[in-house]
Amino acid sequence: MEKQYHIDIDDSHGARYAILPGDPKRVEKIASFLENPRFLNQNREYTSWLGELSGKKVMVISTGMGGPSTAIAIEELYVTGVRNFIRIGTCGGIAIDVTGGDLVIATGAIRHEGTTREYVPIEFPAVANLDVTNALVEAAGRLKQKWHAGIVQCKDSFYGQHSPGRMPIGYQLLNEWEAWKKAGCLASEMESASLYIVSQILGARAGCVLGVVWNQEREKAGLSNPHSHDTTNAIKTAVEAVRILMEKE
Repeated sequence: MEKQYHIDIDDSHGARYAILPGDPKRVEKIASFLENPRFLNQNREYTSWLGELSGKKVMVISTGMGGPSTAIAIEELYVTGVRNFIRIGTCGGIAIDVTGGDLVIATGAIRHEGTTREYVPIEFPAVANLDVTNALVEAAGRLKQKWHAGIVQCKDSFYGQHSPGRMPIGYQLLNEWEAWKKAGCLASEMESASLYIVSQILGARAGCVLGVVWNQEREKAGLSNPHSHDTTNAIKTAVEAVRILMEKE
């Protein structure tokens, strides 16, 4: 097989599982939680390492920020033989009980982005695979993490969320944000919708665990609002979930 154009990887890696951070700088840290980790490749935003769990190969590869680069990664990894995807990311809390340092396991995503609209009409839901989600929940329980499971908002514009008032469509953005809150949306991030829709269409399994950085709604309400940029708990949960999925195979 020729190497895939963007990720610059062929099928010689032998991994059916991939853990997907957005940030290339997180890849080596995640790989250190695997057995026999080694650098695989780097091209564009796609830095990849290879390791093992329970004697099986596991890839860690960054996707960059946002839906387009995530969709490309899933498409090309699938061609090379990967069939199971777990995203490790960060998010901002929306629901008032979601605080910095918590984990959010995304059962589904609001498709408030553009990439997936070029795959399937907007009425089709972006949902996680049940087996992968259950493995993430079980892993979080085993590791005694504080976790929440539910819907997240997936967006294209970081500053559209954080500075909506200066945007020409600020009125629309603010009203939609209130809708997400009233509907019980847990958090906001930028990649899960592409992960779920592309995986669904390809016939792969996907799930997502997110570390909460902070919660702007708690800030507005004058509540305690701890900030956390440490992704270690999300990493441990994702790795344990892969182990659980392998056990159940």
